[in-house]
Amino acid sequence: MKKELLEYIVSKKHHVFRREIPELENMAEIFKSQGLSSKERMTQRFERLSELETPVLLENEKICFLRTIKNIPDIFTTDEWQKIKEKHFIHELGYMSNLCPNYEKAIRVGLLEIQKEADVYGKRIIDAIFKLSDRYKAEAEKQGKCALSKILERVPRYGASSFYEALQFFRIIHCSLWLEGNYHVTIGRIDQYIYPYLKNDLEKGIYTRETALELLEDFFISFNKDSDLYPGVQQGDNGQSMVLGGVTAEGKDAFNLLSELCLEASGNLLLIDPKINLRVNKNTPLEVYEKGAELTKAGLGFPQYSNDDVVIEGLTRLGYELKDARNYAIAACWEYIIPNYGADVANIGALSFPKIIDTCLHRDMENCETFADFMQAVEKEIRNETKSMCSRIQNLWFVPSPFMHALFDGGIYEGGKYNNFGFHGTGIATAADSLAAIQLHVYDQKTISADTLIQAVDSDFKDYSALLPILRYETPKMGNNEDLPDQNAVWLLHIFSDSLKGQTNCRGGIYRAGTGSAMYYLWHANEIGASPDGRRKGEPFGTNFSPSLFARIHGPISVIQSFTKPELSSAINGGPLTLEFAASMFQGEDSIKKIAIFIKSYIKMGGHQLQLNAVNSALMKDAQEHPERHQQLVVRIWGWSAYFVALDKEYQEHVIRRQQYQL
Repeated sequence: MKKELLEYIVSKKHHVFRREIPELENMAEIFKSQGLSSKERMTQRFERLSELETPVLLENEKICFLRTIKNIPDIFTTDEWQKIKEKHFIHELGYMSNLCPNYEKAIRVGLLEIQKEADVYGKRIIDAIFKLSDRYKAEAEKQGKCALSKILERVPRYGASSFYEALQFFRIIHCSLWLEGNYHVTIGRIDQYIYPYLKNDLEKGIYTRETALELLEDFFISFNKDSDLYPGVQQGDNGQSMVLGGVTAEGKDAFNLLSELCLEASGNLLLIDPKINLRVNKNTPLEVYEKGAELTKAGLGFPQYSNDDVVIEGLTRLGYELKDARNYAIAACWEYIIPNYGADVANIGALSFPKIIDTCLHRDMENCETFADFMQAVEKEIRNETKSMCSRIQNLWFVPSPFMHALFDGGIYEGGKYNNFGFHGTGIATAADSLAAIQLHVYDQKTISADTLIQAVDSDFKDYSALLPILRYETPKMGNNEDLPDQNAVWLLHIFSDSLKGQTNCRGGIYRAGTGSAMYYLWHANEIGASPDGRRKGEPFGTNFSPSLFARIHGPISVIQSFTKPELSSAINGGPLTLEFAASMFQGEDSIKKIAIFIKSYIKMGGHQLQLNAVNSALMKDAQEHPERHQQLVVRIWGWSAYFVALDKEYQEHVIRRQQYQL
């Protein structure tokens, strides 16, 4: 590892090369006055930005391309966007995101070949990429960097012929997609489409394991050069998601030497990018889990584990071809996407389970004589809400991305082979625990009347101090392997996924139910007051698929017992069980093996996704007081890792308040 390069990037010294271009801010107005089409605007903007980019070669780097222009202007004015939104459903920023293009083909055949099949706009963007690459080549020659200059003679025009060329080729594609205006640009299964180049070079004796690792570390550092310029809810939420392992199209084990080297490179660098996702199954050797556990011990918050046994079955149930399902990758956080063929919008909305319970509590419970009656009301509300969510998403439109379009077989403008929409399902533990409280106290034991419970919730328990600890601490909670709340969670997820069956979206696809929460664990929690499980007003939900923050949980074993009871292959939009372990646990000699066995157990029990975080509450609190001391402190937020001190305080506080386990 080149420590000089790492320290240079971590200390942000490369920011000195960045500059604002004020005149770019008038670009949308100029485009409007000229009456240009969306594709022409995207193309002209890319051409202008690539012309303005300054080729910069850092002293110790081998993988080049660095963003020097800070601002990428919008191509539409505010009033133009308003008119677009009057006719279309616009998802998030309106630009393409969470897609995984055909990197393998582009790197193999070269952009000249891709250009032949591209439309006129794609051809022009590829020409602009060539011009920028040529300027980098000239700069390399000027600085006497002969190896890099030679690499840029071939890529990106022609297909890569070496490991070095393949990595540099990817960097050029990746930077270009961001410069075009896309966001959450994923990496996909890089250990599959880059490995043949590494294998060939190793066989020729061009690299040893050690020298290949050094080049790979340089490549990993490149993901952190511009990541703070990439849009997201918080810094770190940038979508640079890498997938390792899994199975081949034939179902054979795909974990290889490059998979191993990627884990090692990440552990050596301790950077938040790229985010590592590790595909595993019931037959994955314990040694692979141990390699992943080393990264958890380092405090990176990844790898995130996905269980092929559950995921592939779930995707094929939804209509994905087996070979495509076996090739799944991960979007910005955890959602499953299909490289090259998938135009799924996997995070298009979210259902709040606790809000469903809250609505039925206030509207229906006084008319429900039995708990079965109340559950019937909950089911009806879930079905009505998902139907309403689906009906609101009509005439979906994205700003066309000519370069992204060129990198998909068959294009991407109007969608792809798969055009499915995904809904998160938030606050599962809050909802399941609330149902348990209602069933136990109102209907079974009849110790709390419906009116009393409603009044207690509406007053945030201020006048019900004796009732609060009963609901909060003495009523069964999901995560303790107790059937009362756990079976409610099973039922809720079943109704959620079943309510989406048979519904077709505006692009001809289907809807996928999921167990993720994203930022909704804060947003949805603020939409309601207190809840029947003893959660106070203003308290957030648990992250993704996890117990409530305040619940008294027996331990991590009981958590995975609870959270593997649902039929997770039926709610396969993604959303990991998220657990925090006390960092002190990793001081033991056998800690890595314990964690590895724990993860393997979760997978064998039928868990679909898992992410672990090694946290130190005292350290995080000190970082709040003295951020300058903890610039590199990393935590897992929902589907991505971030530097703790760069987060808004509400996200910092949520991480601090999460359950911390020991094994």
